[in-house]
Amino acid sequence: MKKATLLTVPASHPSLSAELMLRHKGIDYRRIDLITAAHRGMLRALRFPRNTVPALRIDGRRLQGTREISAALDAIRPEPPLFPSDPQARAAVEEAERWGDEVYQPVPRRLVWASLKRDRSTVRSYLEGAKMGVPVSVATLAAPPIISAAARLNHATDETIRSDLAGLPSLLDHVDSLIRSGVIGGPELNAADFQIATSSALLATMEDLEPLLAGRPLLGHARRVAPQYPGHLPKVLPAAWLTAR
Repeated sequence: MKKATLLTVPASHPSLSAELMLRHKGIDYRRIDLITAAHRGMLRALRFPRNTVPALRIDGRRLQGTREISAALDAIRPEPPLFPSDPQARAAVEEAERWGDEVYQPVPRRLVWASLKRDRSTVRSYLEGAKMGVPVSVATLAAPPIISAAARLNHATDETIRSDLAGLPSLLDHVDSLIRSGVIGGPELNAADFQIATSSALLATMEDLEPLLAGRPLLGHARRVAPQYPGHLPKVLPAAWLTAR
């Protein structure tokens, strides 16, 4: 197998999910970070069918999205598996992975972009370890228009963020219930672990959310699966938004 190429954007939690799955499988790869927002056109130019990351070139195939990638990786290299062999357990993991992708994943993305619009002082921390071909200091200088574009593209409006914050406790409760039931957080990590823990890890970079996350099983899960997630945001959101439930 030729070395795989993983195309990402800096601090992208689904991109990290794909990278962790490649490591889990022991598949040799190189990672290239594209410029956030501009990555959409770049992926089209590279003949990917959609404009989203993670995007993976492997074995002559072009794959996009964590769920497409997890299924393909299990077919390419079955061991160690990303899905249980037992049909009932597999169905539970697939449902948790789908929920993590469609429901949980967009929330931390919107919250972070909305917060960075309010305070860009720590944007450099989210570029830690980025592989963009330019120094982090240069990328940091270009951040303001990128943040504005990303917030717009991800619909990170005040109204949406207030709605996300109101619904966040129930999402966190669901993650904790998946851990307690053993669907995720077991001895052997699965596709849903990588899908969900990276979203939790991104939430944990925000000081505003510390009281909401404190003491939850999902924090330990995030630290186990994605222990070196980059980024840190000080408290920037209105207190009334955080206390309204």
